[in-house]
Amino acid sequence: MKHFMPPEIVPAFPEIFLVFVTLLLLLLGVSRNDEDHTSVSNFSLFALIAAGVVICKFAGQTLTAFNGMYVTDSFAVFMKLMIVIGSAAAIFMSGRYVELQRMSRFEYPILIMFSTVGMMLMVSANDLISLYMALELQSLPLYVLAAMRRDNVRSTEAGLKYFVLGALSSGMLLYGASLLYGYTGTTNFDTMAVALENANVLSLGVITGMVLLLSGLAFKIAAVPFHMWTPDVYEGAPTSVTAFFAIVPKLAALALLLRVFMGPFADLADQWQQVVVLISMASMVLGSVAAIAQTNIKRMLAYSSIGHMGYALIGLASANVTGVKAVMIYAVIYMAASIGTFAIVLMMKQKERMVESIHNLAGLAGRQPMIALAMAAMMFSMAGIPPLAGFFGKLFVFQAAIDAELYALAIVGVLTSVVSAFYYLRIIKIMYFDAPVEEGLDMVDDGRLNFALIVSTLAVIFFIAMPGPLLTSAEAGAKMLFP
Repeated sequence: MKHFMPPEIVPAFPEIFLVFVTLLLLLLGVSRNDEDHTSVSNFSLFALIAAGVVICKFAGQTLTAFNGMYVTDSFAVFMKLMIVIGSAAAIFMSGRYVELQRMSRFEYPILIMFSTVGMMLMVSANDLISLYMALELQSLPLYVLAAMRRDNVRSTEAGLKYFVLGALSSGMLLYGASLLYGYTGTTNFDTMAVALENANVLSLGVITGMVLLLSGLAFKIAAVPFHMWTPDVYEGAPTSVTAFFAIVPKLAALALLLRVFMGPFADLADQWQQVVVLISMASMVLGSVAAIAQTNIKRMLAYSSIGHMGYALIGLASANVTGVKAVMIYAVIYMAASIGTFAIVLMMKQKERMVESIHNLAGLAGRQPMIALAMAAMMFSMAGIPPLAGFFGKLFVFQAAIDAELYALAIVGVLTSVVSAFYYLRIIKIMYFDAPVEEGLDMVDDGRLNFALIVSTLAVIFFIAMPGPLLTSAEAGAKMLFP
């Protein structure tokens, strides 16, 4: 039996560091007599920043740990850095909101931290066992966060729906993993890739296992037909929690999809490619059409996110370096736009009461022109209007589809982009041309939200000026999945 050597845990130091810090913060929160979460939140932010710095130290290296169950490479470094940034942004923006909604409890940032550790482990999973453990570590805190407002019926309902459907998806994924283990004799991705490559005939059990595994992961990114939880959970969960759902977990799930299907299943692309194409098309169509009728901005953004995951899956369906690079770039640009959009949603208050109707934005350009301008930039970017960042995100995934000769997929993507532009432009029209029914939204006095909005707006607008670092890092990470 191979002896465990302490240096073997070095590649996983960022995750280990975050776990220890989170446990210490848990003790700190329990030892306090009040429920003020400010100190725990601030320490969480410092811990995430420190973890991001440590993650950068592994750039350009390929290291494994825990007998090959964990791997860190340029792809993992890129995605983990984005996950840490997104989690820090979610905690940073939620300060005033959790106080206003009487959610100011120390468990809030701690649950986000535990979920972040799970997402980081998902990105580095190189084994079916580590994949499942990481996925559950990511998911369980999210169920609690969705139901964080225990005195609110909608929040409790959102948490229950998310938990029940999440348990169903986990069961599907676990059953698929057991089939893959049974037919290949291994849970390690590298060994599984060799076993599938050397197989003379691809068994029905392996195909079924792949389908179930894909189904479980498709639930995590809310792709059709596993999207049913998204609108209700986005609407019912506290807005700061919805922001976290929109910004980070889907990033980690996309990374895991890429790791799995560009790893052990890369040579079986002919078997799963058409399934991914179908899921991508269905997600783009439903996301673009269903959002049109929504009047609640959180529910509209939920359907919008379904459509965006459809665009991201175009890159996976391409099954090449260009496609993986496109997914990574698209995910980062979508995260930046989501941070800015939800910063504005968190600003939507009337007489210190949170509001969620799209029509509450009426007349915003007259009262708060800079906020309206930033929101317009976010909407234009999500619609894919040049020269904003969202245009280039869609351009890269469409180019990957064309390179892979998936012309029908690219055409559907372009057409659904035109349809989705309607509900994005409608928000701009309401802000600039509709008169407010009441006195309008309260003036923004939250410095944290203003800072997050400024940074995300600059990133979306001026991406065209400095795309080099993101493109170079994404290409280096994508190549790691194609040795």
